[in-house]
Amino acid sequence: MKVNRFSLDNGLRVVHAEMPETRMVALNLLFDVGSRDEDPELTGLAHLLEHLMFCGTTHVPDYDAAVQNAGAFTNAWTNTDITNYYITLPYQNVETAFCLESDRMCSLNLQPQSLKVQQQVVMEEFKQNNLNKPFGQAFHHLRALAYKTHPYRWPTIGKDLEHISRINLTNLREFYSYHYAPNNAILAVTGHISLNEVQHLAIKWFAHLPSGTAIARKLTPEPPQQEKSTLALQESTPTEAFYMAFHIGHRLDTRFHVFDLMSDVLGGGMSNRLRNHLVYKSGVALYTNCFIDNSLDPGLFYICGKPASGVTLTELEEAVWKEIQALSSQPVSQEEFRKVKNQFESHYVFDNLNYLNVATNLAFYELLGDANLMNEQVERYENVTAEQVLQSASECLVESNCSVVKYLI
Repeated sequence: MKVNRFSLDNGLRVVHAEMPETRMVALNLLFDVGSRDEDPELTGLAHLLEHLMFCGTTHVPDYDAAVQNAGAFTNAWTNTDITNYYITLPYQNVETAFCLESDRMCSLNLQPQSLKVQQQVVMEEFKQNNLNKPFGQAFHHLRALAYKTHPYRWPTIGKDLEHISRINLTNLREFYSYHYAPNNAILAVTGHISLNEVQHLAIKWFAHLPSGTAIARKLTPEPPQQEKSTLALQESTPTEAFYMAFHIGHRLDTRFHVFDLMSDVLGGGMSNRLRNHLVYKSGVALYTNCFIDNSLDPGLFYICGKPASGVTLTELEEAVWKEIQALSSQPVSQEEFRKVKNQFESHYVFDNLNYLNVATNLAFYELLGDANLMNEQVERYENVTAEQVLQSASECLVESNCSVVKYLI
């Protein structure tokens, strides 16, 4: 895919890929700010501000009406590292999207009533997804167990309801003015639009915005884990369960692709090792899963499981450790490795046939340093060797690097 990149004088980075097979256009605006940029004593700011970005500006009080009138669709999400906004619309109305996103970057109208409403929305989201859902707090507990100093130790939605309820307009305005500026943003534009049009509209609608303060991010690095950490919870859940995490490197670590394929061997697809051996063959597990973080700072390698009826949690854990030991002692077969690589390539190629997915991915790879990294991913996965998986598993999937949350009945 041909990727075009340019920057404005105020620091806004713009990436573009023309996809003439569609008549639609996608704008993806990524802000380099997430929950890791919050005060540990007042978490949930980044996510709450994301909600408030849809509540109108000084110039456009009703953002939703403007979107609907343009035949557009818009949404957003926040994670530990970034806050991401996107809008898709017909090519004929594309300037409306540039106008709206430019306006939200500089003229957000934060009002007490909007804050009150969105605080309640986020608090209900917290209750629904975490407090009132079986195992809803599992990853909150697990991250707090695995991270002792790094801000990844709290969830994006906030540590608890009390934090969310204490956020005030002053907190939000300071967070917005510091982080929501052209020099801290990446605009990706894809679909039925030429580079010349993108350059023209980006200059027209974004070049006049003032550059913000340079972000001075001083995050406390997480020290190496020296011993296994375990948290046992006695809660009313449908079954017992365990959630296990191992520390791995950051997104640009040379072993990121190794760990990603390793997680696919254990938990990817319908015939992965954990499901095939523990659910189908031995019948000791009701459910298994394995995946990794895609985080900018060093993340985690997760393995989860729920025991089948009549099987203890200890027995299931022992079975999982046997699978880990097998991965750490014998190279993955050529046939199995070919399968997981093909699965990745198929998913990646088909995912990027969609113009919105391309915009989202281009913005993220530009944040990593160069949007053209998107074109290199298949080759990087293809170059991973079975020996690298064996070595990385033996070094990282060990008890001293492990944190486990157990749900006991």
